[in-house]
Amino acid sequence: MAAVPQRITVLGSTGSIGVSTLDVLARHPEQYTVYALTANRRVDALLRQCERFLPEIAVVGNAADAAVLERNLRAKGIRTEVAYGEKALCDVAASDHCDAVMAAIVGAAGLAPALAAARTGKKVMLANKEALVMSGQLFIDAVLASGATLLPIDSEHNAIFQCLPSRYKRSPHEHGVSKIVLTASGGPFLHRPVDTLDSVTPEQAIAHPRWIMGRKISVDSATMMNKGLEVIEAHWLFGIPAGRIDVVIHPQSVIHSMVSYVDGSVIAQLGNPDMRIPIAHALAYPDRMFSGVKPLDLAQIGTLQFESPDFARFPCLKLAYDALRTGGATPAILNAANEVAVQAFLEQRISFRRIDDVVARVLDKVTTESSITGIDSVLMHDRAARTVATNLILQ
Repeated sequence: MAAVPQRITVLGSTGSIGVSTLDVLARHPEQYTVYALTANRRVDALLRQCERFLPEIAVVGNAADAAVLERNLRAKGIRTEVAYGEKALCDVAASDHCDAVMAAIVGAAGLAPALAAARTGKKVMLANKEALVMSGQLFIDAVLASGATLLPIDSEHNAIFQCLPSRYKRSPHEHGVSKIVLTASGGPFLHRPVDTLDSVTPEQAIAHPRWIMGRKISVDSATMMNKGLEVIEAHWLFGIPAGRIDVVIHPQSVIHSMVSYVDGSVIAQLGNPDMRIPIAHALAYPDRMFSGVKPLDLAQIGTLQFESPDFARFPCLKLAYDALRTGGATPAILNAANEVAVQAFLEQRISFRRIDDVVARVLDKVTTESSITGIDSVLMHDRAARTVATNLILQ
């Protein structure tokens, strides 16, 4: 008897991870069907996806966009149900009608639906690093309580997952894990003179040399805040303290991360820089399937380079390490301040180097070691940090 196809919800289906996920799903129609697709405001893109994948439900951000989408779907004879708002996102993430959730909504907006999926014991493919950065132990406790399968989609964390023993359960001391090494491309300004970074434009900042990503995450890569958030995420995913999480700059983006063991062995995962690899790995886990990515040709690449990150060039990376060590709600405050500052930069309201300045000043004003007791406390600290960041930008 043929296996029943897995039913997939894609949160953030019109973003870069969502589009890559649908590309992989389309290559294996006998194994997967799409239960729900969600977007915020990109109604036209979501309409095209609904035409192709015919989900049962599509979710957008507000009632007006929902009305437009529903009208256009019905005009094409498509019966996909349309919903809107955060509750609808959480509903499709937690629904009994889907087996796995790709959590790819960017930023703090992705926390509630990702947590909803985790609480229902599904396979959660986590591309939204902010969910773990903000909620930390709260998210991990939800996974453990429900028996959910948590699979990281960030190329670095997926690489680490692949390099760890299959029985690894956030217990590095039981498996001889000495440290983990996150690789970073260094972004577009790795060798640009530091004293010229203040004149960087948004167009220059989003021009990543290796990866095709959204605007916000591209700016985070340029500041290396993205890597800082990944350090915090790695701590929660793998039970590793900050002092045993290293970052190394690797411009070729061929080695996606490494695990160092106490016997001196270092195991690395390699591949072409294409997010379809970790997506296919998570969808098929524990098996493997074709992702659509060309095999890696090391002879053609020739040389792999590595260097240590410079905190003077990338102060956001140090801010993230400090936030992790402080603990409590501080990582959530860091994330909120960064989201506000990056958006202001993209809107050309502040300069590139004001991003790290705003984040540092918010941390000075709002940092707290108080623990996260629930999603309400996460959101309270998130709102407080956004208010302070917004006021600093307006000064």
